[in-house]
Amino acid sequence: MTPIITAFERSPDGGKGLARDTRVRWALEEVGQPYEVRLVSFHAMKAPAHLSLQPFGQIPTYEEDDLVLFETGAIILHIAERHAGLLPNDGNARARAITWMFAALNTVEPPILELSTAKFQEGDKPWAQERLPLIMDRIRHRLDQLSARLGDADWLDGAFSAGDLLMVSVLLRLRPSGLLDAFPKLVAYVARGEARPAYQQAFAAQLAVFTGKSSAG
Repeated sequence: MTPIITAFERSPDGGKGLARDTRVRWALEEVGQPYEVRLVSFHAMKAPAHLSLQPFGQIPTYEEDDLVLFETGAIILHIAERHAGLLPNDGNARARAITWMFAALNTVEPPILELSTAKFQEGDKPWAQERLPLIMDRIRHRLDQLSARLGDADWLDGAFSAGDLLMVSVLLRLRPSGLLDAFPKLVAYVARGEARPAYQQAFAAQLAVFTGKSSAG
């Protein structure tokens, strides 16, 4: 069965590749796995049919035969374990790549998401202007640590892996804030990720949804 993923019918990011289905699209493109997309509206995301796939009413979901998955990291790990190209063959290197997947989602992304929440959902609160600098300091601290670990390497641990795919995806969320600009090694790292043909295909597919063109993978 060709995998089916769900995506926003109308992505709130305006087709900028920040919606999480882009991450899954990228992984599928990297391993050369065709896929289909079922677009869901915000209303449909809260309906029983979608909640049976994703109990929290979010996207993306992943369906393959009798397997249904949700949570982007879990979906990408499944893809990486089932297909060659996103995890090393060596056991230790494989474990390290998975560690970087968790680091991207559990260590680097949370303060970045907190920044978005503080700006766009809590910006009118009386304490918002005091809180924002604290969040940005936490983000800069993480970026400083990540930049030091990356050094002059192209990727986080040898060859490109699912860890890099998720880390680049997370860092892309910082572009509107300008915070990433102070870390040239990370800027170059993100640019390398964006330059990969598989990313270009995934980005184009997500953008096509916003522009009303075909979204098939």
